[in-house]
Amino acid sequence: MKILILHRVPYPRIEYHRGIDHDLHDVTYIGKQSAIDTLPADLRCHSVVRAGLNSAFDETLAWLAESPQTFDRVISMSEYELLDAARLREVLNIEGESLQSVTLARNKLEMKAAVQARHLRVPRFMSLERYLALQGHVPWTGATVLKPHSGASSVDVSIHQQPARAFDEIRHKISCLALRVDEFQVEEYISGPIRHFDGLVLNGRVITLLSSEYVGTCLDYMERGQPLGSWHIETTASMHEWVSAALQAVQIHNGAFHLEAIMADDEPVFLEVGNRVGGADVVATYELATGIHLPSLELRIHVDGELDLSAFNRQQHDLGFGWFVFPGHTHPERIYQGLDGAEELRASAHVVQWNELSVGALLPEHVTYSAFEAPLAGIVKSADPQQTRAWMQSLFSHVRLTHNLTSVA
Repeated sequence: MKILILHRVPYPRIEYHRGIDHDLHDVTYIGKQSAIDTLPADLRCHSVVRAGLNSAFDETLAWLAESPQTFDRVISMSEYELLDAARLREVLNIEGESLQSVTLARNKLEMKAAVQARHLRVPRFMSLERYLALQGHVPWTGATVLKPHSGASSVDVSIHQQPARAFDEIRHKISCLALRVDEFQVEEYISGPIRHFDGLVLNGRVITLLSSEYVGTCLDYMERGQPLGSWHIETTASMHEWVSAALQAVQIHNGAFHLEAIMADDEPVFLEVGNRVGGADVVATYELATGIHLPSLELRIHVDGELDLSAFNRQQHDLGFGWFVFPGHTHPERIYQGLDGAEELRASAHVVQWNELSVGALLPEHVTYSAFEAPLAGIVKSADPQQTRAWMQSLFSHVRLTHNLTSVA
């Protein structure tokens, strides 16, 4: 089988060889140089470097025009290129998820409408275009959230707490940042713990699922430089049913999923879902807790269309794992100077992994949750999930990136 992979996520995050037999299949990776550089030197494959000036769809078509060939599968493991892969499958008449279904799982306006139609609770919402036409008059009385309808990682998300000022603030942000109105939405702000649900679905059936709750928020991580983490919690039968219903609503029938919800008075309120694995160390902690490596099994679903389900029937979850990550993109200095307050926690018996940049390394200027790029990221394990959360809260309250007051930013 000839497989084309739109390669964006660093190879160690996916470990493609665990899901695709590269000796059996003819695999081609196409991506920007930085992504291609992460391929193992001894991996049997073809690699194509694209410029990255246009979309993966456009540049892959241009490459195929110069080097005509056919493929049996086109796969993307990056949320940012799922639509590109779907467009290529449609244009090249290749088996796989359709553009229509992928769009539903990418566009937050469409996905919330679909979930709401199944009588599952969502925040009240509308397109930014409609919000502006209504002069900011919305059917909710609290804060308003502005966000891209097809974005990720909380990029360009803002919360406008004062209802009387929200409309003017949003118009000002649009003007200052030259935002495209047709790419944004607004929604009702709902307060409560945020959970994420990760797993695999095969032919519409959830075959493995883990529930987690965040410590911190993605928005605080991106905008305010606050650390972020999550810890595994028990999945109740009702939550399993809710996740299944949400996935059915947005037509995610095969592959990995990462679904987020706010718990308001113990009721899940759907936020968004992606047909891909979660970021940060979601994959690593999932495997530690279950023995299941999500990306490799997702790849087998995409390539073979089936899995051996016998292992899932015997599956038991070892709760108590959690992951954490500290951002570097908001730090006033570009050189990593170390950590303050980390000595005791670094040596904690609960630490499974502690990945820290070397002093003197460049801090990333872009938003990243990757343990390969962040100044500090790690995995923790305790005998009790609540203890895991408490340990992480202690880490976040005591540890800071060092400021070198004599350095020049």
